[in-house]
Amino acid sequence: MTKFLITIIGPTAIGKTALSIELACEFGCEIVSCDSRQFYKELRIGTAVPDAFELAAAKHHFIHNKSIFDTYTVGDYEKEALAKLDELFKKNDYAILVGGSGLYVDAVLKGFDEFPEVDAEIRNQIGLRFESEGIAYLQSELEKRDPDYFATVDIHNPQRMMRALEVCIGSGKPYSSYRNKRTKKRNFTPVIIGLDAPREAIYERIEKRVDIMMSNGLAREAEAVYAHRDLNALQTVGYRELFDYFDGKITIETAVSEIKKNTRRFAKRQLTWFRRNEDAKWFGMDSRDEIVDYIRTLANDFKSK
Repeated sequence: MTKFLITIIGPTAIGKTALSIELACEFGCEIVSCDSRQFYKELRIGTAVPDAFELAAAKHHFIHNKSIFDTYTVGDYEKEALAKLDELFKKNDYAILVGGSGLYVDAVLKGFDEFPEVDAEIRNQIGLRFESEGIAYLQSELEKRDPDYFATVDIHNPQRMMRALEVCIGSGKPYSSYRNKRTKKRNFTPVIIGLDAPREAIYERIEKRVDIMMSNGLAREAEAVYAHRDLNALQTVGYRELFDYFDGKITIETAVSEIKKNTRRFAKRQLTWFRRNEDAKWFGMDSRDEIVDYIRTLANDFKSK
């Protein structure tokens, strides 16, 4: 257990990428991304993929390694990420895991949760209700059946909510009751670093990031994948809102406003998810030296045992 996986968590736009690169340079190691949106090579601007300079500063893995047309699950990612970490730990005592997708972070650190089999008819019925009543049905039904998971899930992602609902209905138990029940043995020690800031500062960074994305061509990027808007990979903030604009439902100004609002909500859910991790040590955005000292002290303590 003298291999250390430095895991950086926190809300979107708080500076996880910049910190991960600084730490990769400090410890001479490589970075494994666990941002589920950055896997897709067709999505660059709206997913805040590290730019060419950042990618050159440290070796990254799981960036633009899939297509939006690929079927790729969190279970697939768990297997591939662990295989990559085994490879990285052969040449270094440290590796870095970074990203805002809590489910994917947990899959690497603890193992993918196992859920009961669900009758296909239940899945079909939920799909029919969604088609006839829209996403509001999924939101209200999930909030009623599993308020804990509702507080953390992306409530604009119908696939995630339908999956949770089918488990709730099929098993008669909340989806959240099956989560984090089994921790699989890992051959590394997680060092979990949480980044946080006052809500106003986070929101200000989000607003600025969205404006930069729009200036960099987010609308053009969304338009390029618009014909495939029903794909699971595109059920995400920054694209859904622009699809509504392309449909003529809202103005471009409203779309941008909605992206900012939904990103703020997403950041809040991320913090709700990550703050439940009792092993995380939380720091402010500008705590690089303090974080390095914490990692070295913790690693030395483990090695001396």
